[in-house]
Amino acid sequence: MDDRLTERLKLAEAHYRDLEAELSKPEVASDVEQARRLGQELAQYEPLVKTYREYQTALGEIETLKELWRDADDETRAWIDQELEGWRARLEALEHEARVLLLPRDPNDAKNVIVEIRGGAGGEEAALFAADLFRMYTRFAERRGWRTEVMSANYTDIGGIKEIIFMVEGRGAFSQLKYERGVHRVQRVPVTEASGRIHTSTVTVAVLPEAEEVEVEIDPDDLRIETMRSGGAGGQHVNKTESAVRITHLPTGIVVSCQDEKSQHKNREKAMRVLRARLKAYYDTQAAERVASERRSQVGTGDRSERIRTYNFPQGRVTDHRVGYTTHRLEEVLDGDLDELIEVLVAKEQEERLKRMAAGE
Repeated sequence: MDDRLTERLKLAEAHYRDLEAELSKPEVASDVEQARRLGQELAQYEPLVKTYREYQTALGEIETLKELWRDADDETRAWIDQELEGWRARLEALEHEARVLLLPRDPNDAKNVIVEIRGGAGGEEAALFAADLFRMYTRFAERRGWRTEVMSANYTDIGGIKEIIFMVEGRGAFSQLKYERGVHRVQRVPVTEASGRIHTSTVTVAVLPEAEEVEVEIDPDDLRIETMRSGGAGGQHVNKTESAVRITHLPTGIVVSCQDEKSQHKNREKAMRVLRARLKAYYDTQAAERVASERRSQVGTGDRSERIRTYNFPQGRVTDHRVGYTTHRLEEVLDGDLDELIEVLVAKEQEERLKRMAAGE
């Protein structure tokens, strides 16, 4: 471990001890907000400090074994050499782990997310696969102990989804689901296909970090809020009361609609949460086209040639084209077991960032 890395780890451990001392003060413990903030910061440093302390322990074990080796017989030295090999491998792994933990954190990683799924090319089959992806993400959230809440949905007559917007609430949700944004391609025989031909369809997925009210200031005068009767699947409430809400942010032209709840107040609240997330994406990019550019970078056009991942049913495989990784666990993936794919993507991103850091970029 080089001196620069060692110094950064020492500073992190010292800061961690300072946070522990601060949290132990009675006046801090009685201040709920301050205690929460310091507790969150402590939790962020904990993995790094744990890794550094394990590294120090490994160094100590190696020094002890070296001392034993000097006075040992040949048989004992052979055993010590094996132990040293294991501890040195552990040192190398811990150093890599420390470098990864020291990479700059995405400030959005700990946030809840708003996921938007839309059928792309493929008509009804695309809508059916959009429903499959929605189930996949809700099952993934269940596995993580996260909560999901539908904000707005537009279903087809046979159970497909033209468009659905939903919230995933749970610490670190964005850090995992951000890799899902883009075009997902499916290859299978549609239930609507009588001849048994394999079709290729696409679904677009956008993932936005939830924005807090303090992060995005919205002037009420900049909003045009309209109410209308809900549409969609049948039911006694549909088309009888004006519970659906459409909010237009006049300066940017962003439009958000919500009709999932029977209460106009609840629909408005959900629409505002989606609007804040979209405005945050808009302001964060600061690109010429702003929100249009940001959303295209996530979902593309929905054309079949664009894709981040392909789900091939005849071969039972899923391929992520960003890293060239294939798994033949299609059923498990669609049941929400995304860990394998996400881990590969995280490792690839970390590898690229470490290379850029080493190159001084």
